[in-house]
Amino acid sequence: MSLSTNDMIYIEQRVANEKKSAAAAYLLWFFLGCVSAHRFYLGKWGTALLQILSYFVLIGFVWWVIDFFLIPSIIEDDADEKRHRAARYMRRRSYAY
Repeated sequence: MSLSTNDMIYIEQRVANEKKSAAAAYLLWFFLGCVSAHRFYLGKWGTALLQILSYFVLIGFVWWVIDFFLIPSIIEDDADEKRHRAARYMRRRSYAY
């Protein structure tokens, strides 16, 4: 069953309200990157802990630099997941009626 226009507007509004800020992520990356604050903020707890542990080796610094380029895709992946989750909820809700 396809979603109505109002359902899609609701989903996009919800995703926009819950979307993480790239500016905040970059500020955390720059100032608190050594403790992986940006990854915790973006909800990537597992890789944040791995990144902190890897700082004891040179690879942690390389990973920190790579995150500069990964932050936008992490934010978009999170928004897409929220969009899909909301669409599933809206579809299940419409089946109930």
